[in-house]
Amino acid sequence: MLRGGTTTIYVADMDRAVDFYTKTLGLTQTYRAGNEWCAVDAGNGMQLGLHPAGERSPKPGSNGGTIVGFNVTAPMDDVVSGLRAKGVRFKGPIVDDANGSIRLAFFSDPDGNDLYLCESKWQGPAH
Repeated sequence: MLRGGTTTIYVADMDRAVDFYTKTLGLTQTYRAGNEWCAVDAGNGMQLGLHPAGERSPKPGSNGGTIVGFNVTAPMDDVVSGLRAKGVRFKGPIVDDANGSIRLAFFSDPDGNDLYLCESKWQGPAH
């Protein structure tokens, strides 16, 4: 019934945000309308919509209960090391969930919007 979608992230500086999501995280910009909107392909039919904050929008970094997660396609330790080399500061060490099936690493974009990386250790059938 549904597939893909867009997660809108409010940003204070469009150019800085585009650089972070494309150059630092390695995602692909698919569309840009000046400083009003930028679509970034996050894979598997999901896109991030970068939008400048306005009077009626949430303040960048306020999160409002939303956090964006990215599945890693390489070992978590390697991905975290690579992002650290690009200046990303993580909020703590990589953590394992209670049953040991996933590893998580938490960080923020330049506006303070919360993000995380996820490495699944699940070896069973797809959910």
